[in-house]
Amino acid sequence: MSRFARGSRKENMLSGRRLLLPALFIAGILALALVAIPVLLIQPFRPQSPRDLEISFLLRSWSPFLTLVLTAAVLLGALRVWAAGGFWRRAGVILAVLLPAVAAWAARQNHFETMFHPLERPRFVAADQATFPGDSDRVLGVALNGEAAAYPVRQLAYHHLVQDRVGGVDLVVTY
Repeated sequence: MSRFARGSRKENMLSGRRLLLPALFIAGILALALVAIPVLLIQPFRPQSPRDLEISFLLRSWSPFLTLVLTAAVLLGALRVWAAGGFWRRAGVILAVLLPAVAAWAARQNHFETMFHPLERPRFVAADQATFPGDSDRVLGVALNGEAAAYPVRQLAYHHLVQDRVGGVDLVVTY
């Protein structure tokens, strides 16, 4: 009877080690999802609901901490798999550790600044020379001191800010 119990425990340990590497990958994918979901929910030209914004803000707030926890858990599990593995298993361990590590780094970056960067050298043209906005395109308009300017919403959706001077007044237009 004790032989059966020992054999059973050994089989359970081997089975647990076999499942550990896939579990590490799942934890790494979860860490990446914590960073990727806000990026997917907050996109230009995509309708955003208050719920989308709430989820994005929540994940952006918690992802730096949660990705560190997941990275630490994956590292601990990776040590167990590394000791028992050959070349391919160890290569898998390295990849499994990289997933949450990259997510932990990305959680500390402001990738929204990359998505919505200001125009570096905006160019302005007279209204009769502006061929890029269509007749049905929306624009934000400003009129100050007898001078007027229009800013296509389609461009502002990507860049969010434009600095300009209209009617002798410096301003920042945002959308």
